Amino acid sequence: MARKDALLRLHQSLIAKRDALRKKLAADLLETQAGPGGGDVCDAASDGTQNELHSQLAALESRELGQIEQAILMIRQGRYGLCDMCGSRIPIARLKALPFTPLCIDCQRKQELTGGRTSSFDVNWETAYEFEGAANDREVSLGDIEIDYSE
Repeated sequence: MARKDALLRLHQSLIAKRDALRKKLAADLLETQAGPGGGDVCDAASDGTQNELHSQLAALESRELGQIEQAILMIRQGRYGLCDMCGSRIPIARLKALPFTPLCIDCQRKQELTGGRTSSFDVNWETAYEFEGAANDREVSLGDIEIDYSE
């Protein structure tokens, strides 16, 4: 039961983080679309630097948002907390530290040593406005999480 409770709390924190990232990306998009202000060449250069910085931050946030949405999907499918490579249970301590991790520590190490697959996410501003999926978001209860008690 403790694992189920921990998974439920992790789900709630993932939902909160997802919603915060969506709002942040939407705000960044509006700021970027505001356009350049008046000024001289130095102001234009400064604006260009700021836009590049915002773009890089948006790329990181977009990637994290994709990982969080994947973790939420895995919770709904009952696969959350299981390693994608070996199928073993990912310890709750690891999930608390990195709630959207798809791999156990051993498989993560193997992947890093062998230069395994890497997922690349491009900046996707539409994700910030993708509230169509939000209409299908529903809260998860303890009954929705399946746990194999045979271990």
